[in-house]
Amino acid sequence: MVSDNRLTGLLTGHRDVIVQRWVEAVAVTTRGRATSAELDRDFREFYGALLGALEAGGRDVAGEGYGELRSLLAEMSRARARAGYTPSETASSVFALKKVVFEITGHDEDPELFRQLMVFSELLDSLGLVTFETWAKAREEIIQEQSEQLLELTTPVVKLWEGVLAVPLVGTLDSARTQVVMEKLLEALVETGSEHAIIDITGVLAVDTQVAQHLLKTVVAARLMGAECTISGIRPQIAQTIVELGIEFGDIATKASLADALRHALRRAGTEFVRSADRRNG
Repeated sequence: MVSDNRLTGLLTGHRDVIVQRWVEAVAVTTRGRATSAELDRDFREFYGALLGALEAGGRDVAGEGYGELRSLLAEMSRARARAGYTPSETASSVFALKKVVFEITGHDEDPELFRQLMVFSELLDSLGLVTFETWAKAREEIIQEQSEQLLELTTPVVKLWEGVLAVPLVGTLDSARTQVVMEKLLEALVETGSEHAIIDITGVLAVDTQVAQHLLKTVVAARLMGAECTISGIRPQIAQTIVELGIEFGDIATKASLADALRHALRRAGTEFVRSADRRNG
């Protein structure tokens, strides 16, 4: 137990001095990313929760008595992960408290106090690990959010003509991206009332059986919404690959270029084209 001992009394009695020195020590490592006032606010809240847990007794940071402290650490770790702190910088903020406490109590030669300091040191090490783990989870969440945002940016739905939409794809088409493409295309079909959709794969690096299946899923989804689809951007190399793999697009229209696909969609919609020379002769 760390409670009911000299160390707890010293931590309580020197609260202001410890927090001040703690803020000063950490402020140097943040390199201006957090002000002293922000650190003081966070550390005082953390310190108060820490004293409460110590007074309740116990060293199990996973226990009920440390619930508030874990929540504060999780909040701090997530905020620092988003602010660009490294995991070491985040955990060091907790470890810095250990150094400050040791400096304040270092002149005391009481063997019992020394033993209590060792227990306290182990406790902060455990809390530092909690901080590190929470930072890692928060970073994973951020990466996932950024990946989803990137998918949104790389799968635009463009209105080419009245009643004609296009989805220009660039890069690799996988299951996750196919889902985003389908969702955005279906939403756009509903919003615009379009009856023709062009899926342009000019920027897709390669087409294999899996990519073809993803394209077919998107076409089927659009058809269920009442829109006819055309796949454009079938380059010679991709056409050869499709034949070699035995991929069948069935009755889905395919065109070599986006321009060809647009002309096809407009003709299907009943739009007539007149060349400039023909207009002049007429």
